Amino acid sequence: MSDITIRALIQIDNLQPKFAAYNGATVQGSVPLSGDTVLIGEFAPGNGVFTLIDRALKASSVEATSQLVEREFGFFILRSPSNAEVSAARDSILSELGASMEDRVKPKVATTQIITSVEPYQAQLLNKWRKGALLVPGQTLGIIECAPAAYISIAANEAEKAADIDIVEVRAVGRFGRLFISGSENSVQTGMEAATTAIEAVDGKVV
Repeated sequence: MSDITIRALIQIDNLQPKFAAYNGATVQGSVPLSGDTVLIGEFAPGNGVFTLIDRALKASSVEATSQLVEREFGFFILRSPSNAEVSAARDSILSELGASMEDRVKPKVATTQIITSVEPYQAQLLNKWRKGALLVPGQTLGIIECAPAAYISIAANEAEKAADIDIVEVRAVGRFGRLFISGSENSVQTGMEAATTAIEAVDGKVV
């Protein structure tokens, strides 16, 4: 399967409560819980995820949380309360590909925005399509965009770990990943800094 490109592959341990709850409300399969470890992957071409997930499930006791193939990429989330089992799933995928973690694409932060005292009509527009917490008018809104998209997941988990923020929306599939967080100005600023640091710390190939 050497023709498959690892656009993103990341293992997140100690899933934070709000991010776990967000995933629980949006995933197709096994619901991740606070404290779980998850493996998140994005591959091209997208159809490769079917074989890779099958291999991982057979090699470990992880459970499938999400599996999605869209126009360009395939995306998945696997979960377990055991970090070791998720590591076994990750290693089985890398073995199938004849690759290592250094072969994944290194993510880049594309844009960041902080909007203080969000205007009520804009808050309501965002609330129409958000899947997480309601954005309350007057709060501060932080937005991060990165590529490849799947890496936005570690940004969400680290933002919550670092600050008292609410997760409004996490878009981890497609050309770009986007994270929307809300709260006080100080907490959003702290969360945004932690999120961007987490993305920039991931190693891999620069493309």
